[in-house]
Amino acid sequence: MNQRLVEVLVIGAGPSGCVSAAFLQGQGIQVQVVEKSIFPRFVIGESLLPRCMDHFEEVGLLEGLNAFGFEKKFGARFIKGDKICEFDFSKKHTKGWDWTWQVPRADFDKVLVDELIKKGVEVSFGHEVVDVVIDENGGSLTTIKDENGEPYQVQAKYIIDSSGYGRVLPRLLDLDKPSVLPSHSSIFTHVVDVNRPEGREGTLITFDVVDKEVWLWVIPFSNGRTSIGYVGPTEFLESFEGSNGEKLTQMLKLSNYYYERFKGVEFLFEPVLIKNYSKSVKKLYGKGFVLTGNSAEFLDPVFSSGVTFATESALLGAKLIAKALKGEAVDWEKEYSDYIREGVNVFSSYVNEWYSGNLQTLFFHEPENPEVKRQICSVLAGYVWDKTNPFVTKHNRLIRTVAHIIELEKQKSE
Repeated sequence: MNQRLVEVLVIGAGPSGCVSAAFLQGQGIQVQVVEKSIFPRFVIGESLLPRCMDHFEEVGLLEGLNAFGFEKKFGARFIKGDKICEFDFSKKHTKGWDWTWQVPRADFDKVLVDELIKKGVEVSFGHEVVDVVIDENGGSLTTIKDENGEPYQVQAKYIIDSSGYGRVLPRLLDLDKPSVLPSHSSIFTHVVDVNRPEGREGTLITFDVVDKEVWLWVIPFSNGRTSIGYVGPTEFLESFEGSNGEKLTQMLKLSNYYYERFKGVEFLFEPVLIKNYSKSVKKLYGKGFVLTGNSAEFLDPVFSSGVTFATESALLGAKLIAKALKGEAVDWEKEYSDYIREGVNVFSSYVNEWYSGNLQTLFFHEPENPEVKRQICSVLAGYVWDKTNPFVTKHNRLIRTVAHIIELEKQKSE
């Protein structure tokens, strides 16, 4: 069997794989990227956070993305009945980017990988990892089938698993474990947004809360199309009858705000239903490998954290591998696992408190507390490692505490 030798093998050419490979290439490290799909390909995760702009800029991928003309995202809007809560990324506690993009991922990922190839990185499309053997020293021998189904092997000092929902190493190395988050599912499609309003209203990413645990996302793109999708408890989505298209058509009637805009609009593809999407793993790294992005953890789409975790973990993992290849000591538990878990834990609290209703109480409370809003806005912008932000350092109790105070005040006033 044909065998190749590289320093680092990256599995997956999405944002996580591109960021890690771009960094390694910039360090003069020999890297190969293998990608099962042929690009462009459809994938979910269409709303980014400002934090990931730092990553694209650092590894030299920002310029090509900026030139494409993706829809700029300056914040996020949440609607519940007649109440509206808007977050403006320029009004946040943490210094950083004030905007990002909302993107059709087929286009976005294609631009990213094209930029990566321009840098001289070898990317093999249609190549599927079928087996991985890691020796006691951490060296790996990976068996891959090419686009013609012919097997070959890659010997590498390190593997970065950026395979996203493919979760290659978690499957092959038995690293999967159940998520502690509630069992939710989503159903979504794209439409030609023929009734899109002119101006700012037509560009806003919005989360329309129709019930405490059920919400509709609306993500307008610069190409005139819009991503729409519902999230809710798995049993709620299963309660609608018919095809996925019939289910989503019925569910759109739940949105008072958006029903007229999307009534009768043709779905560009049969809506996709993903059940029980939250994922977790037993560990984020091991001898000779590191897990990044969705191959490690996937929480929930409500705060659009997926791509930001993917690029944050990819860049950090690549930096630590570069350090190790130079012969420097790396404490993977402290420098990688603990750090990434800190961010995951912050967002997990926000997801849990969203569905408990406590975070919704904060969002829709009037009058607003400007300082609390600025601190929460930083979290929603992806700056979940900022220790100067009490809504980061006390994430596991502060949301509940403030929501409790609001409810007490409400009872007093009544």
